[in-house]
Amino acid sequence: MKYLKNFYKYRYLLYEIVRKNIKLQYRNSVLGVFWTFLQPLLTTLVLIMVFGGVFGNKSASMVNYPIYLLCGRLIFEFYTQSTKRAMRSIRNSASVIKKVYVPKYIYPISNVISTFVTFLISLLVLVCFIVFFYFFSDKQPHITPYIFLSPIPIVILLILCLGVGLLLSTLEVFFKDVEYLYEVFCTLLFYITPIFYQVEQLHIDSKLFRMALMANPLYSITNMFRSCVLFGEMFNMNWLYYSLGFSLLTVLIGLWAFYKNQDKFILHI
Repeated sequence: MKYLKNFYKYRYLLYEIVRKNIKLQYRNSVLGVFWTFLQPLLTTLVLIMVFGGVFGNKSASMVNYPIYLLCGRLIFEFYTQSTKRAMRSIRNSASVIKKVYVPKYIYPISNVISTFVTFLISLLVLVCFIVFFYFFSDKQPHITPYIFLSPIPIVILLILCLGVGLLLSTLEVFFKDVEYLYEVFCTLLFYITPIFYQVEQLHIDSKLFRMALMANPLYSITNMFRSCVLFGEMFNMNWLYYSLGFSLLTVLIGLWAFYKNQDKFILHI
């Protein structure tokens, strides 16, 4: 309760840091916040040109490949951007931390939340894709009332990013190499998360390898989101239980690691 009250006490500071992060992200940019809309659109178009011919028409279950690809790309981009910014947040705020007392967890949390705000804005691209293909294409997404369940995987993703961000920000203070290792890990994660392919299309005989792919929480979160907004069906409850449990456990580990080491940060930054 003590830490919850402390968090509530500094809620206005959190709001100001989030607003500042969003402004700085597009500072000196001609298009400004419009890049939040334009960047995922252009990236998705490139990925469609590269992978569309290979994975776009190989499966009968592929309702609409552009929307399928965009769903995965938006979720993965939010995860990587938010965790990377949270990871660097303590070192980037070293000058302030050395001069003024502010709860240090404010910095990684504010970076995740500011990235989450831009992620929500970028979802407008997905809305435009859905509307366009629904009215002007024969490959229509299946729009059903299940689309109203789509915030569930988004909230779970936010929880996961908060936990990973807190853990990485702690490790990065003591081990600068974590930053470079995480870049490699994110590259690996891009290929083991079904962003531009379906697992069924890989024709993998190894059961162990399939289980390794599905152990990735982003697999469950991405498939839950696609089930709601693209396939128009209820998502697999096992995906919900696994991703939510994994995310909550990650938050607990991240909070514990951050709390145990935050007093030592000043000696290393």
